[in-house]
Order: sequence, then structure tokens, then C-alpha cells
Amino acid sequence: TMETKSYEVKIPPGVTAGQKIRLSGQGQPGTGGGRPGDLYLVVDIAPHPYYRLEGRDIYYKLKVTPWEAALGAQVDVPTPGGFVSVRIPPGTSSGKKLRLRGKGLPNPKGKPGDFYVEVEIAVPEKLTSREKELFEELKKHSTFNPRS
Repeated sequence: TMETKSYEVKIPPGVTAGQKIRLSGQGQPGTGGGRPGDLYLVVDIAPHPYYRLEGRDIYYKLKVTPWEAALGAQVDVPTPGGFVSVRIPPGTSSGKKLRLRGKGLPNPKGKPGDFYVEVEIAVPEKLTSREKELFEELKKHSTFNPRS
């Protein structure tokens, strides 16, 4: 029969999915009275509500307004280490990736990963009459056509 035990395990910073953690001497008893073997834990990382992990790189989808994308903006972005101010350059399109070098997962054996901000332009579902008026004005005077 299988015995159930609980262990308190310290997960080192920078551990990635699939990595093994060894608990020395915590496995099955050895044969013929020999010392017990080792117990290996395989790390699985649960999905985060707003970060996506690829290797040591972290991706975050940032919603911006059409005017922030067109005019540029300074936006505070939540990273695992705290908020970081990110500059959205003028003329930014949806899908643009902004890299924060070294702000991803730590790496005990080298450089940490990067943190990527993926820009997504959010359009208001409902407009006030003034907002609609301003968009109509912009439409009338703009020469921009993304399909040409």
C-alpha cells in the first residue's frame, strides 16, 4: 500500500515547468535494509490570470486606448517585481511587443528572462455624443487607411 506524507519544500527562484527537485532519502526504502532512495518532484506551473510564460520570458497583454496608441503614453505595468513605467511610442499598433530586458524569470545559472508587454488597442463599446463627434471629426480629416 502507498503511504501518504506531506513535505514542506522550498521552490528555488527561477524554477521552470518540467524541472525536477530532489528530496534526498525521502523515496522508497532500500532493498535488504539499504538506505531509502530519493523522491523527485516534477514542477508544473499553473497558468497565471494575466501573465503568459514562455521559458524564462514573461508576456503581459496591455490594453491601451486608441489615443494612447496614436499619441504615445507612459503607462504603469504590473510585473512580478512591482509596477514598472513603460513608454508607449506614438503610432503603436496592436500586437507590438515592448521588451523589458531582464525583468522575466530569474535564472540561477545565467541571465534572467525578459518581460514583454504586448500592446492591444481597446476601443470603447459605447461612446458619449462628444466622443462620437470627435471620432467623426477625425475620420473626416484623416488620410490614414490601414488597408491601402
